[in-house]
Amino acid sequence: MERQRPPERICDLLRQGATTILNSPQAWLDELDEAILSAADMAEVAGDPVLAAGMRRVIRSYVLHWAAANVRDPGATVSPNVSPEPLSLAHDLLRRGLTPSALRAYRILQSVFWQRWMLLAFRLTSDNDELQQLLAVSARSLFSFIDDTNAAIAEQMRRDRQELTRGTQAERRETVELILAGASIGKQRAASRLGYNLDQTHMAAIVWSDLPDSDSALLNRATEALAQHVHTDRTLSVVATVATRWVWIAGGAPPDLDRLERAIGDMRGIRIAIGSTAPGIDGFRSSHFDAIATQRLLARLHSPQRVAGFDTVELVSLVTQDATRADQFIKRTLGKFESASPDLQTAVRTFVNEQCNASRAATRLYTHRTRCFASSPAPMNCCRGRSARTASTSRLPSTSSIGVPAATNTANQRARRRAVAAIRVGRTAHERTQVRCGHQLPDPRRSMFRRPAAAPARLPGVFA
Repeated sequence: MERQRPPERICDLLRQGATTILNSPQAWLDELDEAILSAADMAEVAGDPVLAAGMRRVIRSYVLHWAAANVRDPGATVSPNVSPEPLSLAHDLLRRGLTPSALRAYRILQSVFWQRWMLLAFRLTSDNDELQQLLAVSARSLFSFIDDTNAAIAEQMRRDRQELTRGTQAERRETVELILAGASIGKQRAASRLGYNLDQTHMAAIVWSDLPDSDSALLNRATEALAQHVHTDRTLSVVATVATRWVWIAGGAPPDLDRLERAIGDMRGIRIAIGSTAPGIDGFRSSHFDAIATQRLLARLHSPQRVAGFDTVELVSLVTQDATRADQFIKRTLGKFESASPDLQTAVRTFVNEQCNASRAATRLYTHRTRCFASSPAPMNCCRGRSARTASTSRLPSTSSIGVPAATNTANQRARRRAVAAIRVGRTAHERTQVRCGHQLPDPRRSMFRRPAAAPARLPGVFA
């Protein structure tokens, strides 16, 4: 049935409100993004950088589609939004088995958008009759638009589901998910369905695109480039979403990350997260989860890095995400040193903070450099002979981050400060005296802390 056009005044108010959205949409989009992605039942979508970016694009598409339609023809029926953004996200959610998440997201969008629209409507008019009509027309337009769009997308997802169930990718995806979930699936049966031997060493990777119009050909090229840099052709690639590939590579050595990043330099928007290397079906799982953790860390920190390996971000990932695993990492790495004496911990902390340079550490500790190694040979000798650059990039955890207490011997610290001040004063006086006498004098700093064999002769009038 043809919908009756609202009064001209109501159409004008509706057009004003829609124009306000188009002129400054970012505040609306930020609030909608936060409300949807922070919802408790949207955690799986929010935790995946590709799905989260897709959801943000869909929110923007919905808001601008409805607002633009009401600027053109206020109060008229708004056509469903079947643009590439919502269809692509629906396809990705279907592959991940997260179809209900899309429906929940659209309902949250409808609720939050309506609350913000009502606040805008109260600013557009103070006339009660106009306000009532404006809200009625707006509600009919917005709710019909959401319902019609959801129906169109649900139909598209139904057709996609039928296509997926007929393809080998669906079988691969199902098998991989069973393995990752730890389900009781026979190893030989799983290997047969995947065409990939699980009784070998695996290195997993996530290859994905940041762009809304991701090119599957580029994703495939990036996957091939990764395999070439590992020097193996025994790979398994599974389509996780339109913009994501889950990859496993068998038996190869870890790639050179710098060379790999140069190799994908011309592949716009492509990024790669590489997991650890581990054997067997357990290694198949753990390496994939390490790659996922690397990908999510890059997204969480908004890192521009295009290629990253788990071994280079493990410590940051542990500290920022999993406190329990961080404690385990510290205990495994430090061993008995974790419960060592405060003096030893302070010495090692100073040594590491000085980039494993014994001379600088000894200066800060007011001791000789050989005493640094004598007091704590194992932790300090690990860096002896290494360059400052190598030491600085070794990513050793600073002891301040693991709760090692600093030295608190206040009396000794005060005595050391007085000694340093005395040395500086002595140096200044020594230089002044040389200028006044016109010849070289012995440096008082060399004998400040030891008694000379014989008292030097006093120069008359110099220190009087």
